[in-house]
Amino acid sequence: MTAPAPALDMSRMRLAARDASLHLRALAHPDRLLLLCQLSQGERSVGELEALVDLHQPHLSQQLGVLRRQGLVLTRRAGRHVIYRIRDASTLQLLQTLYTIFCAEKDTSS
Repeated sequence: MTAPAPALDMSRMRLAARDASLHLRALAHPDRLLLLCQLSQGERSVGELEALVDLHQPHLSQQLGVLRRQGLVLTRRAGRHVIYRIRDASTLQLLQTLYTIFCAEKDTSS
């Protein structure tokens, strides 16, 4: 006979669900997801992102602003350039999981 599962702390679960929902909402836009995929490979300037993802101002700035406000990316200045990077390992882990599910080549030998 197995022991009953411990009771869930609903107030903690509610906060975690809110945080996860905000995180996922930011990822739900295809352009933001493409930007994050590029940033998962390392830091990028705004100009690099514009060329890699083929987004143009002001749409690019709008999407980067959402990612900043949601706390998914950090910025730093390098002279006149703004450099973006992913904020934390949990976002990278989530992107890797999405890549594995949706992008990685599937084994076709089975």
